[in-house]
Amino acid sequence: MITTNDAEQFIGRTAVDAEGSKVGKIGQVYLDERTGQPQWVTVTTGVFGTRQSLAPVCGSRFDGDRVMLAVSKDLIKDAPSIGDDGRIDDGEQDALYRHYDGFLGGGETAGQAGYGSGVQADVQADSVHSGLAGGTAAVQGRAASGPPTDDAMTRSEERLRVGTETVETGRARLRKYVVTENVSTTVPVSHEEVRVEREPITDADRDAGLLGGPISEEEHEVTLRAERPIVAKEAVPVERVRLATQTVTEDAEIDETVRKEQIEGPDIDVSGRDAGR
Repeated sequence: MITTNDAEQFIGRTAVDAEGSKVGKIGQVYLDERTGQPQWVTVTTGVFGTRQSLAPVCGSRFDGDRVMLAVSKDLIKDAPSIGDDGRIDDGEQDALYRHYDGFLGGGETAGQAGYGSGVQADVQADSVHSGLAGGTAAVQGRAASGPPTDDAMTRSEERLRVGTETVETGRARLRKYVVTENVSTTVPVSHEEVRVEREPITDADRDAGLLGGPISEEEHEVTLRAERPIVAKEAVPVERVRLATQTVTEDAEIDETVRKEQIEGPDIDVSGRDAGR
């Protein structure tokens, strides 16, 4: 037997039918107003999961992380719709019993089957609902403006997500060009100079000294030589130059505005009190 605590665990789980075919997500659980036992669950159906179909809790069970309902997927998808006022009235519940004829007791009305009208009362997270004895009004938190909500208000705030991206910031180029400069250096050079050497005639070279005659005019000459610097140029490689990159890490200051909601209150409105009390 499915208890109220079990029904609370149904919420948000995936519902499958008796053959294991996926039906949709369970959104709400309705309790019988007399016994407090789970009676109906809403399941998202349709192509985009926008329709809420009601299925009986009777015969359902846990199947791992899923909930296995005792009726077929097609039967659930074709179940009659109920109003969006947050409750199941007697007429709507009778239509549900007729739809699930044979599974819930052969087409009995809600009263004949021993079930009360399911009406919405917040028990947990706006999703488990119980009947109120003798009443049909929905007990539900609502917003002063905007769509209905549960008994809690959600506060949201913006958070910064800071990251980095790589962008091109510029380009670097190498360019080679020619310049002219003066180079001064010293190189040793030599040259020949003339000097006169005199030596007396001796017996050893007397014959050579008489070759020119006793008295005569004569000239002798020698060739003088000198070194002079010469310059030649050649191009030689001296170094290789290339571009390389390196990563430098630094701190960047982020200054941004974020929004967040604040909740103040309570703001109590006493205008609806009975003036005669």
